[in-house]
Amino acid sequence: MTAVLTSDAMSVARDVLPAIAERAAAVDRDGEFPRAGLDALRGTPLMGLLVPAEYGGMGGTFADLAEVTRELAGGCTATAVIWAMHCQQVAAVARHAGPRLRADVLPRIARGEVYIASITTERGKGGHLLTAQAPLEPAGDGRLRLHREAPISTGSLHADAFLITMRAAPDAPDSDVRLVWADRTDITVQTHGDWDPMGMRGTHSVPVTVDGVIDRELVVGDDFRAVALASFVPAGHIAWASAWLGAAQGALRRVLVLLRDPRTRRQYNLDSELLLTRLARVRADLDGVEALLDRVVATVERVVAGGAVRAEVEAPAYQILVNELKIVASERCHAAVDELIDLVGLRHGYLRNSPTALERVLRDLRSASLMYANDRLLLANGRLALFDRAARLP
Repeated sequence: MTAVLTSDAMSVARDVLPAIAERAAAVDRDGEFPRAGLDALRGTPLMGLLVPAEYGGMGGTFADLAEVTRELAGGCTATAVIWAMHCQQVAAVARHAGPRLRADVLPRIARGEVYIASITTERGKGGHLLTAQAPLEPAGDGRLRLHREAPISTGSLHADAFLITMRAAPDAPDSDVRLVWADRTDITVQTHGDWDPMGMRGTHSVPVTVDGVIDRELVVGDDFRAVALASFVPAGHIAWASAWLGAAQGALRRVLVLLRDPRTRRQYNLDSELLLTRLARVRADLDGVEALLDRVVATVERVVAGGAVRAEVEAPAYQILVNELKIVASERCHAAVDELIDLVGLRHGYLRNSPTALERVLRDLRSASLMYANDRLLLANGRLALFDRAARLP
């Protein structure tokens, strides 16, 4: 991790955080896409955090992604997730796209002109990344036609471009997946449903249908499995886990302000063993998630720096560790906020108008185990564990 870059990125994040946090309650209440927050981010270098410096970006690392995401999530979980998932797409383009695509889009991303959404879900397979049903079809003159339906796609109605998983060809097996880039100007995007969830209401993850024709050169990487294991999956799990951790840490900070404030602390017995043990349990949970996040970031960065050879990213221990981050963060961050609600009680834990915003954060974090369901990852990790003869961290 480059300390100077992290410091610079965090300084920018703290500058825009008030604008993001100011709209968080309204974004949740109205289920609105956080346009103001995204516009504020577009006006900074942060949209190009993971764009290499030679293309005008900040040249950041996954460590920078984790730190900035946590900071933003302390103000608005939905905005942080939207931005972090954009960065996941940027990482895939920066590392795996061809020279033409990188030269065309990375400078625009660095200037804040392009917000990227992803389309990976399909009916019948959910969010399973390594299979696809809708095929790419030849359209003549080296072009490809795509027609894709997705039951859930975060921010698609507001995106300037997309990364979309497609079956390689009409006669290809479902496991032969390609990741394609599509500019908004080259496709039509239509929604056929709404988004009225319990939490994460601002992500506006509506069902969409996309249709259009793209150049063959806009396929990102020759083998999506390699792209997924080297970049897409670890970037996504780091992004999500950082957002959940940042949201929970923000909730803890607000509770501590409440307990320390002379105007409100008299409502609580700060010598209560029950209060203190609950506070300790919350801190332990979040510190544990942070330690695992740091471990995964360090491991992924080492693999990336080494060129992400296929043997390393295919290793059971590596895949287990990356999957564990998503599982543990989704469970323990939600549990920590739930514990905070018990700690402060009905007035400041359960009511929607409390300055702690615990009720909103709890609803947001309830989605964490469902986003690429933990059951699916646990099943995969159980199978991978049978092949990990060393049974140790990578």
